[in-house]
Amino acid sequence: MYFELALLAYLIDMCLGEFPCRHPVMVMGEFITAFEQRFYRDRVLNGALLVGSLLTVTLLISLIAVYLSNLFPSSLALTSQAIMASTGLAMHMLHSSVAAILTSEDPRQAISQLVSRDTEAMNDTDIQKAALETWAENLSDGVIGPLFYLLLFGLPGIAVYKAINTLDSMIAYKTPRYFYFGKTAAILDDITNFVPARLTALLIVALAANKQRAWQCMWRDGNKLESPNAGYPIAAMAGALGVELGGAASYHGKIKHKPTLGLPIYTINQTTLTQALAFKTRIDVTLLCLLILGILAI
Repeated sequence: MYFELALLAYLIDMCLGEFPCRHPVMVMGEFITAFEQRFYRDRVLNGALLVGSLLTVTLLISLIAVYLSNLFPSSLALTSQAIMASTGLAMHMLHSSVAAILTSEDPRQAISQLVSRDTEAMNDTDIQKAALETWAENLSDGVIGPLFYLLLFGLPGIAVYKAINTLDSMIAYKTPRYFYFGKTAAILDDITNFVPARLTALLIVALAANKQRAWQCMWRDGNKLESPNAGYPIAAMAGALGVELGGAASYHGKIKHKPTLGLPIYTINQTTLTQALAFKTRIDVTLLCLLILGILAI
């Protein structure tokens, strides 16, 4: 277990956020786009070749990075690997991006940068609901998931995980273009996020003021969404806040009727979103304490 590496990487992301350089995910995205332009066919085989090639390249580069950094003294090797690993953690960026909706002069434009659903006709409640769902779901994809695989496998683990996430975000859609081409990416993303999504939901429950309601909503509603994973952190957050998430939303011009998650005890407004974002401090403290305990236990 890479507790020291994970602790330092988390502290770097928490204090510094994104570095002013090309993010590795951007490079992964360019690889996916270039492959798709050259080899696209809406067939499972072509999509699987894309997945296999990106994961292979990502793994090789990360292994080389670990090898080269280990040529330096141990403290420098740890620091350099932690800096690289921190680019796979997104707590700082995620929180800032969602919080920006509260102060944006054009919240509809701000939320359009975070979600794939249509935003043109959204009212204030729709915007805040989308922001809540994005915050809850991406606590798994952007924080707990990468931290989980960093702890297990070090820098190569978080690098491969981010490659899988990037593939899922770009090609894993049930649209005519990607129905077969993106199937391998979608299945692999479901598998890798199975444990992190449930750990995220349990963390939200543990930190909720009303733990019983958060647990009940997670247990009752976590498996209602089409995704086998996204529903768990969203349902836990809905229960923690006493609101109802999910429901109808427009995607690519078509209304999609999704199940509702949580309980409509309170209305969704800016205060609700502020309460949800306040989980960041509690999550930061909890994760840092757990990582420190892990180091002491070794």
